[in-house]
Parts: sequence; structure tokens; C-alpha cells
Amino acid sequence: MPVFFRSYIRSMTIDRVRLLRLAQAVVAEAGESSSDLGLSFIGDRRMRHLNQRFRGKDRSTDVLAFAAREARTPHVGRGTPRPLGDVVISVPTAMRQAKEAQRSLDEEIVTLLVHGVLHLCGYDHERSKEEALRMQRRERMVRRGLGKIPCFVRQATRQ
Repeated sequence: MPVFFRSYIRSMTIDRVRLLRLAQAVVAEAGESSSDLGLSFIGDRRMRHLNQRFRGKDRSTDVLAFAAREARTPHVGRGTPRPLGDVVISVPTAMRQAKEAQRSLDEEIVTLLVHGVLHLCGYDHERSKEEALRMQRRERMVRRGLGKIPCFVRQATRQ
């Protein structure tokens, strides 16, 4: 299951190998081990634009998920990885939330990644209270299955 990663954030160094392994583990824990995932790190301005364009909300948000399975995709052969979709994370928002929650940026990004992947799998906390509880339980299960989160993000030092 390939994970395709792109970062538009220059103020940090990312251990791509650790991040990609972690993203693959999230997808596997979510039960989608034969699916491809796109993952992007962006800034608040770009996230605000995406949130406005696709959700009609004129503000930034922490994570957006774009499911490939909802789009019309050509039939893929048996054994061919199926695209799951794309998870887009606003790193500045993740940094603020990590600080507020008194946890590391790595942990916050993993939380957002799990949340986004579950959206790609069909979970939607905005649908109903019951669905929100179901998604929260699944998030905890996936997160527990990952074990200890390795350090994969380092803020660049200013000179």
C-alpha cells in the first residue's frame, strides 16, 4: 500500500521514512491495507481555500479528507491497490492544537491522520451523535494499535 506524501511546509524537517511507515500503519489499522493514500502537509491559507472551495466554510481547519471512492474511478484489476483518497493536514493549525492539548506535534499529526483516514473509510462524525461516538471509538482503537509514536517532525532552527 503506497503512501504518496507532499509537504508545502518549509519550517520543519520531516523524517519521511518514519512518517510513511506510520501512515501505512494507520491505513492498515483502519482495515485498508491494500489501498493507496495521498498525504499532504499545507499551511492555513491553502487550507482555508480548500475548506471554502469544497465545504463552503471560509476558515482554515485542521484536516480535510478527499475520498477517492466517492469519485468516479475506472475499474482496477484484482490485486491492484485501490485509491483510498487524500488526507490534507494544516500544520500551523496542528501546531496550535498540539500546544493547547499539551502534546507533541507528532502526536497531533497522527491524531489528525487517523481522523482523516477514517473519514476516507466512510466514518462521519457530523452525520449524527451515534456516528460521532462510533468514529471516536474507532479512532481510539486505531491509535492504540499504532503503539508508541516515533518522532518524525522537527521544526527548523532559525538563524
